[in-house]
Order: sequence, then C-alpha cells, then structure tokens
Amino acid sequence: MQSPTPAAAAPSGGEHPALRFEAVSKTYRGGQVKALDQVSFDIQPGEFFGLLGPNGAGKTSLISILAGLSRASSGRVRVLGHDVVDDYAAARKCLGIVPQELVFDPFFSVREALEIQSGYFGVRDNGAWIDELLENLGLADKAHANMRQLSGGMKRRVLVAQALVHRPPVIVLDEPTAGVDVELRQTLWAFIARLNKEGHTVLLTTHYLEEAEALCHRIAMLKTGRIVALDRTSNLLAGKASTMLRFKTDVALPQDLAPIARVTGRIVQIKAHDAAEVESVLARLRAAGVPVEDLEIGRADLEDVFLEIMQGAQA
Repeated sequence: MQSPTPAAAAPSGGEHPALRFEAVSKTYRGGQVKALDQVSFDIQPGEFFGLLGPNGAGKTSLISILAGLSRASSGRVRVLGHDVVDDYAAARKCLGIVPQELVFDPFFSVREALEIQSGYFGVRDNGAWIDELLENLGLADKAHANMRQLSGGMKRRVLVAQALVHRPPVIVLDEPTAGVDVELRQTLWAFIARLNKEGHTVLLTTHYLEEAEALCHRIAMLKTGRIVALDRTSNLLAGKASTMLRFKTDVALPQDLAPIARVTGRIVQIKAHDAAEVESVLARLRAAGVPVEDLEIGRADLEDVFLEIMQGAQA
C-alpha cells in the first residue's frame, strides 16, 4: 500500500516545528475573562502530542485559534512555519482538524461529502485515497448513504475522513472518541497510529487519559489557560510515580482514609509511597472492618498523575 503524500510540506529547510504556539493569550469581555494566558510550546514533526486539561482549561480556545476560527488577543501560532493569520491559506492546507461537534451537510452522500472536501483544498483525482479512507474507517458500505441516515458514530467517522481527505501533514483530533463505541475507537487509533508512523504529526485532546497514555509521546496539561505540565509521557509518569492500592468494597472507608482515597463506585484507589505505607493502609482497613475485594497493587497511571498535577497547580 502506498503511503500518502502530504498535500502541504514544510517550508524549505525543514527547520520549522510542526506547530508553534508563541505566548498565546485570549481574553473575552473586554479582557475580564482570560481563556489563555501566555501559552507557549512547540510540537515537532512526527510527534504524537497530547493536550490535556479539565473543562474550561482553554483547549478548545487554543485549537480554535490554530484553526483560524478565532484570533488570539496576543501571541502567534504557526503551522510548519506558516502564520495562521498572515499566511492562513498555507497554514490551513497543512491542517486536518476533527472537531468535537458533529457537523455535516445533510444533502450529500458520504462519498460526495469527501469529494467536495477534496475540492475545497484543490485536490484532484483523489478517488483512490477516498477509497482507502472509507475502507480504513469502516465506511465502505456507507459510501453512498446520505449523511442524515448515519448514526452518531458513523458521522464521527466521516468527520475524521473529511479531516484527512487532503492528506494533511498535521492532524488535530479534538475529543475524537467522545461518545463513540469501542469498535470505532480501535479502528480510529489503528489508522491514526499508522499515519503517525508514516510521518504525520498528531495533536490530540481527550478526556480518555488511557488513550493519551498509550498514544502520546509528549503531553502538555492546561489549567485555567496556563500550561502547568509539559514533558514526555514517560517522564510525567516517572516523576509522579507511586504505588497505588486498588480494590473494591461496598463499605464506607474509615475517616482517616476517606480524604486520601479516590472512589469510583465500588472501586477505591489509595496512594502509598512504599511498602510500609501499603501495610499501614491495609491494617487500617482491617481495623475498621472494611472488606476488600480484588486487591491490586500497581503503579500510578496518567489519570493519577493528571489529578495530582491539577490539584497541585495554582488556579
């Protein structure tokens, strides 16, 4: 299978980052609300980069500025050296963006929508690549279906195909698997991982932190419009790594353990820094008469690291 060739290449020399955010700030209501505050980082060509943060952290504002849907109050954004304001046409040709919202034209079939999207970018004779997208995203049997007839998950697949139809060197995925089934998640990540291996740069925002941990080379974390962590995924995990006790119980935890536990339904997670602390936690559970099922002792995952950083970062 022939590897796709990016429709837009980096400026001569190849010395530019795939994405560069330079002291980007965004304010609303005459400066009273600050959505982004001096955000600066680079994403290198070929990286799989994660942008994480709670709701309202500024992720969507940053991507909207990158996509040209809004303008930064100050700072600059560049795509492969192209300024998104001063050189917007070249910058947008380099980008393929999958938005959070399900946006579609109800008057066309799936294949027609992809052919029209190709035309927006001036891509001719794109039938073979469209066929490949339809096959890889599980849309081949829906190629001639009207967009209105598709389920939400199928519409999400079409959005991904539309973002990739002009073979952009930089792919931006904004919550691409929100509300979709396991099959689509697996199909999408297999295809995107393949494109990343072929040299495409990927920027991902997601609330599924297990996805970010498995896929992303580096991660930036946003809180209230500021970068509060930026490092390789392995370094973030190593820097905050600790032993985690995970177990299930139907009984309330004793008062001395409840404040330090993370409880999700019947599942309880408690951090312990060493073997002595593990023993202490288990002894306190026994003394309080708390029955424990499915006890596991493991390392912290990205969700644990994320919560610790968010709780420790100053708002």
